Amino acid sequence: MRRSIPALATTAVLALALAACSSSDSPSDATSDSPAADAAEGTLTMWVDDTRIDSMRPVVEAFSEESGVEVELVQKATGDIGPDFVTQVPTGEGPDIIVSAHDGLGEWVNNGVVAPIELGDKADAFADSAVQAMAYDGQTYGVPISIENIALVRNNALLADTPATTFDELVEQAKGAGTDFSVLIQQGEESDPYHLYPLQTSFGAPVFEQSADGSYTDTLALGGEAGHAYAAYLAKLGADRTLDLSVDGDKAKQAFLDGQAPYIVTGPWNTSAFQEAGMDISVLPVPSAGGQPAQPFVGVQGVFISAKSENPVLANEFVVNYLTTEEAQDALYEAGGRLPALTASADKVDDAVLQGFNEAGATGAPMPAIPAMSSVWSFWGATEAQIVGGQAADPAGAWDAMVQNIQDAIDG
Repeated sequence: MRRSIPALATTAVLALALAACSSSDSPSDATSDSPAADAAEGTLTMWVDDTRIDSMRPVVEAFSEESGVEVELVQKATGDIGPDFVTQVPTGEGPDIIVSAHDGLGEWVNNGVVAPIELGDKADAFADSAVQAMAYDGQTYGVPISIENIALVRNNALLADTPATTFDELVEQAKGAGTDFSVLIQQGEESDPYHLYPLQTSFGAPVFEQSADGSYTDTLALGGEAGHAYAAYLAKLGADRTLDLSVDGDKAKQAFLDGQAPYIVTGPWNTSAFQEAGMDISVLPVPSAGGQPAQPFVGVQGVFISAKSENPVLANEFVVNYLTTEEAQDALYEAGGRLPALTASADKVDDAVLQGFNEAGATGAPMPAIPAMSSVWSFWGATEAQIVGGQAADPAGAWDAMVQNIQDAIDG
C-alpha cells in the first residue's frame, strides 16, 4: 500500500520550500509557474554508505514519485560520512541529509552541523532505545531506521531449552553440555566492555547517567558499590575461566561454529555464519548477573538533516513525515534485512533470529553519543582486562582508580 502526501499539504510544503530556497535569480523566476511545480524540481542530497544505499534507493524513489522531489543518493565510505559532514556543512558544500550510526551525534551538535527535529507523537511508535539514541541535550536530532544489539545465542543441538533466570544458572547449565567452553564472551588483551555491558548494567552500574528523555549526561554512573560488585563478579568469572582474555572475537566465533560451547554472546553480524553452517540456533536475552535488567548497548542507524540544508522544509517532509511511516520502514527492511526501529514494522519481521535480537534489545541502552564517551574506552577495557586476568589484587580498588582516571580525562 502506498502512502500519498495529500495534494493540498504537498503544495503548501513545496511552496514553503520554494520560499526558503535562494537559488532563484529574480522574483519572476520564482512565480513563473505554480509553487508546487517549481519546488518539485528541487533536489535533496543524501549521503549513504555502501551497505545501505541499495536499501535506501527504492524508498527515495517512492518518495520522489509521490512528492515530485528528487533525492540524490551519494555513496560515501562509512568512516567518512561523519567527519566530512562536520567539515563540509559549514562551507555550504555538505549534503541535505545523511544516514549514519547515532554515535557521532554529540560531535555534530557541538559543531552546529545537524538540525533538531520534532517527532511529536511519532516518537511513541519507535523502540524507546531508538528514540533515546536520537536525543542529545534535551533535543531530538534524527529519525531512527534500524537497530542492532548483542544477545545470547544458543546452539540448540548442544543444549535443550532450559531457560535460566540468572547468568550463574546459565553458566551451570552450559557446563552440563560437556564442551570446552560454557558461555563464550569475546575478550582479547584489552577485554571487551561492549560485550560485557549487559552484565555490568545488571549490577546497576551504567557508564553514564541519563536524563528523563533518555539522552546521556557526562556524569559517570559506573562507580560506587554497584561498580565494586560488578568488579568482584568479573574477578570471579575470570578465576573460573568463564571469561578468558585469550579468546578474542574471531576465536569465540570459531569456537561456537566448532561446537565448543552451547552459548555465545554476540550480534547479528555473526549469526548469518552460524546459519550458513547449518546450525540450529536460538537468540535470547542475556540473563541478569546482578539482579537488575541486563541492558546491552543498542546501536541505532538514523537519518539526520543538515543545519545548513538549502531545502529544510523538503528535508523535513522526507525525513520526519515519510521515513517515520510503516511503508517506508517496511521497505527498508525488505531491501536491507536490518531490524526496523519502528515497532509496527519490527513486529512483522518473521525472521526468528532477528526477532530474538529485537526482544533482547527492547530494554537496551543506546550507545552514548556524547563526546565524553571517547574518554572511557581505553581505561574501561584495560581495567576489565586486569580484573579478568587476575592482575588486580583488589578489584574494587582497581575499579575506583579507573573511574577516577576517566573523570580526570573528561575534566581535562
